[in-house]
Amino acid sequence: MASDLLLLPGLICDERLWRDVIAGLDARSIVADLTQDDSIAAMAQRALVAAPARFGLAGLSMGGYVALEIMRQAPERVTHLALFDTSARPDDEARKETRRKGIEMVRQGRFIGVSRGLLASLIAPQHLGTPMAEDVQAMSERVGQAAYMRQQTAIMNRVDSRPTLRDIKVPTLVGIGESDKLTPLELAEELAAGIAGAELVQFADSAHLPTMENPSAVIEAMRGWLGR
Repeated sequence: MASDLLLLPGLICDERLWRDVIAGLDARSIVADLTQDDSIAAMAQRALVAAPARFGLAGLSMGGYVALEIMRQAPERVTHLALFDTSARPDDEARKETRRKGIEMVRQGRFIGVSRGLLASLIAPQHLGTPMAEDVQAMSERVGQAAYMRQQTAIMNRVDSRPTLRDIKVPTLVGIGESDKLTPLELAEELAAGIAGAELVQFADSAHLPTMENPSAVIEAMRGWLGR
């Protein structure tokens, strides 16, 4: 079992995204800082500097994009790979335009972290109005508007990772919340089909943030993955 883990947060997420999962795993865990850079490649480089020599790697959403970049930059350092609620595809032009509009709103002083409307896309309906939902909002406010703009710029300029999925040779877990509409099941299935031997797991009672919504299910899946 991997003794060290490098964990990669999603857009406007921080260590809180992984807190409950870390508590349930017998591994030394580092949560990378993905707030400083405006490209996925630079995020990966910064994460690698902070990482141990060899590690298991897990990323959620934007963190998954960075994880796939790490697999291109330093595959020899990664013992295991987990990709949660993410995609190997680049943004299409419509999605890029949505991100540009979000950046422009921030420039106009309209950043409020995770809006009520966005929160309903991130977590399952039954979790709205709970302390966990408040944690999601607080997490986004901690990350803040400058990092949000850098992260959105990085995301919309990311490369297509589908051609390099076949190069991944480590035990791989692909996970997705059953109610995730931001990165639907077909994207997880595409990832799992493209990586030899990958295991696909769906997390009940979860949408886009299963590490917060149903950490016990994520922990169970990760324990099995780390034992491979």
